[in-house]
Amino acid sequence: MTIKKNIGYIGLGNIGGPTAKHLINDKFNLYVYDLSEDAVRALTDEGASACSSIPELASKCEHIGLCVRDDKDINNILYGSDGILENANLGTLIAISSTISHASLAQWETDVTQAGMSLVDAPISGGAHGAAAGTLVYMVGCSQEDYERAQPVFETSAELVIHAGKLGSGTTLKLANNLMTYAQLIAVSEAFALAEAHAVDPKLLFEISAINGVVNQNTQMFISARNDLFASGG
Repeated sequence: MTIKKNIGYIGLGNIGGPTAKHLINDKFNLYVYDLSEDAVRALTDEGASACSSIPELASKCEHIGLCVRDDKDINNILYGSDGILENANLGTLIAISSTISHASLAQWETDVTQAGMSLVDAPISGGAHGAAAGTLVYMVGCSQEDYERAQPVFETSAELVIHAGKLGSGTTLKLANNLMTYAQLIAVSEAFALAEAHAVDPKLLFEISAINGVVNQNTQMFISARNDLFASGG
C-alpha cells in the first residue's frame, strides 16, 4: 500500500484555495491553515484537515506550499517561535508560489538551508480561473532533487510545470512574463485612447486586432473591463 504524503498549504485565497483543493486525492493528506475560517472550512468540507496554527501544520508536513500576498507575509510565516523554521522537521520542503523579490529569496535560502530544509520558488500564472481548472503554469527554481520532490505536488493543479533552473529562476521567469503582459496591456490602452481621441469607434479597433491576432484572452478581458469602467464613468 502506498503511503500518502502529508502536504501543507498556507494561504487559501482566490488562487491558493482552489490550488490546494486539487491536493485532496489518494496520493496526499492535505493540511491547511489560513486566517479566514471560511476559506479553511471550504477545504475541510472537501476532505482536508484544518490546522489551528502554523506550528501544528509545520510539524506534520514534509512539503509546505505558501500562496500569500507578499514578502512581508512570508517573513511572518517563516520566522519567530510560531514560524515554519522553528517548528518544521528536518528535510521539509517549502514551496513559495507568491510573486516575491530576489533579495528576500536570497535571505530565505540562507535561513532555510541553515535550518536543514529545502526552499523552492514556484510562482504561478493562470489566475483564479486556472487554479480552479487545474491549468496553472508553474515556473520553478530549485535544485533538480528538490524539483523532483515538488513536481508531483505542482502537477495536481498544473497544465505545465517548468524547471527554470536554480533557486530564483522561477521568480525571474515570472517577472519577465509579467513585464511582457503589462507592457502589452499598456499598449492596448494607449491604442484605444488614440482611437477614441480621433472619434474612431473603439469597437472597430477591437474587431481588427482580434482578426490579426493582436488580441488574446488576457487583452480581451482587459478591454472588456476597461470599456465597462469608462461606461460607468470611472
